[in-house]
Amino acid sequence: MNILLLAIDTLRADHLGCYGYPRPASPAIDRLASQGALCTNFMAPGIPTHPSFTTLFCGQHPIRHGVVAQGGKQELAGDTPTLPQLFMEAGYLTAAFDNLASGSKAYFGRGFEIQVDSSRRRGCGLMVTCEEINARLLPFLAQCGARGEKFFAFVHYWDPHTPYWAPPRYRSLFYQGDPFDPAKTLEPLYRHQLGAEWKKTWLKRVLEDTGRDPAATLTDPEYLVALYDQEIRYADDGLAAVLETLEDHGLAENTLVLLFSDHGECLAEHGIHFDHHGLYSENLNVPLLARLPGRIPAGLRVDALLQHLDVLPTLCEAAALRRPEKIDGQSAWALLTGQRNAWQAPAVFVTEECSWQKKWALRDAQYHFIQALEPDWYGNPMRELYDLRADPGQTRNLAAQQAETVRELEGLLEGWIADRLKACGRAADPLKEAAITLLRRPEGSTIKPCC
Repeated sequence: MNILLLAIDTLRADHLGCYGYPRPASPAIDRLASQGALCTNFMAPGIPTHPSFTTLFCGQHPIRHGVVAQGGKQELAGDTPTLPQLFMEAGYLTAAFDNLASGSKAYFGRGFEIQVDSSRRRGCGLMVTCEEINARLLPFLAQCGARGEKFFAFVHYWDPHTPYWAPPRYRSLFYQGDPFDPAKTLEPLYRHQLGAEWKKTWLKRVLEDTGRDPAATLTDPEYLVALYDQEIRYADDGLAAVLETLEDHGLAENTLVLLFSDHGECLAEHGIHFDHHGLYSENLNVPLLARLPGRIPAGLRVDALLQHLDVLPTLCEAAALRRPEKIDGQSAWALLTGQRNAWQAPAVFVTEECSWQKKWALRDAQYHFIQALEPDWYGNPMRELYDLRADPGQTRNLAAQQAETVRELEGLLEGWIADRLKACGRAADPLKEAAITLLRRPEGSTIKPCC
């Protein structure tokens, strides 16, 4: 059996047709979902890119591996096994079509015999397109098919990430309005420190693409949402080419395809415009699809809570590999193959962020609780409480009205953190030790691009 681990960066689950989105932004992804398992409740225990992918590669919660922010000084411990190392030790040809290891986190390359980094031609990882990646990936797959060599391949598409610049042939999709409609407004974005910077950079390019007066101001958020969906469709076409290549070279029947995202994107929800900070569902709930003909039933829907830390033990069980000792995830292979008796659902889900703002969040069967360790730049309360049953969109903060519930959940969160710190042998909460990496105060400091 081969493994094709395919990540589409910044992809929200609810913008895919297979998750109920009305726009035809994801026909290939939707077909893939119909041919295997679709997981409805796959959640990121750490955002954005570096915490999420670190968790996926080592099967550990961020509180254990310590990588809680984008960039930062923390590295994955050298004796921590990673997915590609485990598969390389088992005799697989391991290959990464990705640029995560070329920056400050070299451990993302650990265990890959082949590393193809198309960003070296670009100078910016965010600007690598699925077509550029496929130009190297598709011949690799064809060669593996010809040689009969089993492989573990990690593919990382960036297309839905800002700056939302799909090729011109996609620009007419999904929008029929007026980007400059005076009845609409993007002022909350422009007033924001990040938005003010973007107005000078990628939003300036977006404005140029409209052909309007450079002094004009974009006003309709839905125009930018359409650009995001166009990028999803572009990445989806890239995936279609990959799936076709698997078919053409006799690999489809014996290749486990696992498609996921590291985090989602807020598209003006919660006052967060076109970025991925904020511990809300739009950022945390991402797709997870799995296809392996003959093993994973077609059309299977899995509603159990799954997290990125479950991917490593799942793939280890699927390929009959040794499972590392110090991991926090559990194998979901029984769920994906239609056998539910081997799954123990977590009582709570705990996640963190420490890139633009420093926060923990805890979710149980009813409530979503957010605890800020320091004030954020939106002026949000230090405690937020949402009733997911009555308010799944997390629009009404009940913290002031339900103080007792807040105390209970805060105690549960603090207890969870203390228990995990003890189990991991850590002396302190890594969020309290870390500095926010992508925001520097006072005003006037440089804003770095977020991944």
